[in-house]
Amino acid sequence: MTLKLTLFSQEKEDFVREILIDSDAKFDELHQLILDECNYEEHEKQSFLICDEDWRVRQRICLMESEDVGYDTDINLMSETRIGDFLEDEGQRLAYVFDPDGKRFFLMELTENVFGRKEMKPIVNRKHGQAPDQILSSLPVRGEDEETDSSSARDDEEGTEAFYGDEGFEADELDMEGYEIDE
Repeated sequence: MTLKLTLFSQEKEDFVREILIDSDAKFDELHQLILDECNYEEHEKQSFLICDEDWRVRQRICLMESEDVGYDTDINLMSETRIGDFLEDEGQRLAYVFDPDGKRFFLMELTENVFGRKEMKPIVNRKHGQAPDQILSSLPVRGEDEETDSSSARDDEEGTEAFYGDEGFEADELDMEGYEIDE
């Protein structure tokens, strides 16, 4: 089965990528495709975050094992974890942390399951806009403009990580038809 994922950025509203990837592919294949497509460098702390419908983090898939993760936490590595083990229902959400130091990420959603089709390698099916720079040249001084720091994460009442500003995001506000996507 092929999964159609839509990747977008809160930083650059015109940046959208539609990715086709086999459900048996590993997360490191998706990771490498995103790095290549955006012309980004690999960073040992890059990760995927499997989220619920409110963008609260439920599971983390890491590039490498890290001391940052507690001993009681299961570690899922990109090179060992099949995408289909975590994504199967249309509408499922995840995030890809491309700049761990700046706490910046792309949002992703499983937009379609394509049955009867197998992708030999992941591809960018459609695209629009330019990716944001991987590393920001100048970060605002803490306290100077805290309301615009939409990339920071916080813990919610249940103790799970959520994204700053997620309560203001409505999935139906994202008009995918409004984007002109180049084939």
